[in-house]
Amino acid sequence: MRIVVALGGNALLHRGERPDAAVQQANIDRVAMALAALAKEHELVVTHGNGPQIGLLAMESEADPALSAPYPLDLLGAQTQGMIGSLLARALHDTLPGHRIAALVTHTVVRADDPAFTRPVKFVGQVYSRTVAEELARKRGWRIARDTTGWRRVVPSPAPERVLETDTVHDLLGLGALVICGGGGGVPVTADADCGALTGVEAVVDKDLTAALLAEDLKADFLLILTDVPCVYERYGTPDQRPVPDATPADLRHGGFPDGSMGPKAEAAARFVERTGGLAAIGALDAAYEIVHGRAGTLVRPDLTVG
Repeated sequence: MRIVVALGGNALLHRGERPDAAVQQANIDRVAMALAALAKEHELVVTHGNGPQIGLLAMESEADPALSAPYPLDLLGAQTQGMIGSLLARALHDTLPGHRIAALVTHTVVRADDPAFTRPVKFVGQVYSRTVAEELARKRGWRIARDTTGWRRVVPSPAPERVLETDTVHDLLGLGALVICGGGGGVPVTADADCGALTGVEAVVDKDLTAALLAEDLKADFLLILTDVPCVYERYGTPDQRPVPDATPADLRHGGFPDGSMGPKAEAAARFVERTGGLAAIGALDAAYEIVHGRAGTLVRPDLTVG
């Protein structure tokens, strides 16, 4: 079975953790262990988030006196792909001896007129108190919004139209490689309508929507979205929260999940299932093998129609 795995940024750097290299290395080792059992039985394409990492790099770039202007988000996204891709490749190399591992920097085409550029919703960077976040917003021209545990910077997140390196990923799978790609949703670029020339844009593409697009184009059987909660919950964070073990795309679309957290995951799973008739699932990293085998997480299946 061909599986596209979408790792949440918080699976690589947990909420509240210091963004030290050693901390991320330890978390990556846990990721590799969770994926190893799947990789022994199935073809894997692994995508990953980069919200905490790109936010850190953006702050460092803005504070660097040697720069006349901070690095743009597209180049910072490329940096996170290289860093996280290398960490994942090394950990999986050690966990899966003899298995081919390829980490690929990929580019995702978005529309220049995407309305998302005027409505930033993608969280990046660390969590702040409201007072600190508002001060940073004034000093740096940020847009901020409330996250589950505090306040964070938000940036535009345009919809992915196509991943430029999809054919290369397909070829690598044909060679028996486990492919790491689509990091942070891919480096966001626009393509000139006349000549196709690429231009980077100030945005972070949602990695779950990119994963769904890749899974569709690669004709994957299963889209596995791994995060820091065991499954999808109705009324999450309230006294009435209830786990959802099984859902259809229509169920997810009516779930009212927030844009900055479960919303894109639910939408990605719904799109893949609707467009391909395959299966998707959402759940916790450590339960990856159990989720694929139907023993954990939230399974997303096609709507049943009555003829």
